[in-house]
Formats: sequence, C-alpha cells, structure tokens
Amino acid sequence: MCGIAGIVYRDRDRPVPEALVRRMCAAQAHRGPDDEGLYVHGAVGLGMRRLSIIDLGGGRQPIFKRRRLQGDRLQR
Repeated sequence: MCGIAGIVYRDRDRPVPEALVRRMCAAQAHRGPDDEGLYVHGAVGLGMRRLSIIDLGGGRQPIFKRRRLQGDRLQR
C-alpha cells in the first residue's frame, strides 16, 4: 500500500503551504511508513507515502525526474 495526497488552488497566486501537504501525508502514514516525498510549487502541492515491500534500502523514487535543461525550459 502507498498513499498519494494533493491540492491545487484555482487562484494561481495562492501558494500551497508545505506544512499543509506534510500534514496530509502524516494523516496517511499508516499506508506507507517507509518513505515520503513532496512537491510544492506555487498553487500546487503533491505528497506521497511509500511502503517498501521489495528493495527496502535502494527503492527510493522521486516524484518526478529532472532532465537536462534546454534553453530556459525544464524537460520532463
């Protein structure tokens, strides 16, 4: 089992507090006590909890993978 939480505000000028996403993840810690990941940028906040079943030590995975920059844009 794992858990995913998120919030997106319609008002793009309203930032999502990181503490809010952390509380959302903490509320579902029973679903994935082994790892936590956060992505907070402006009006978007995402969080996840991970339960390690296989590969306990090396299975950490990022929410997104950064690729090389091309010009001023980040490619994903």
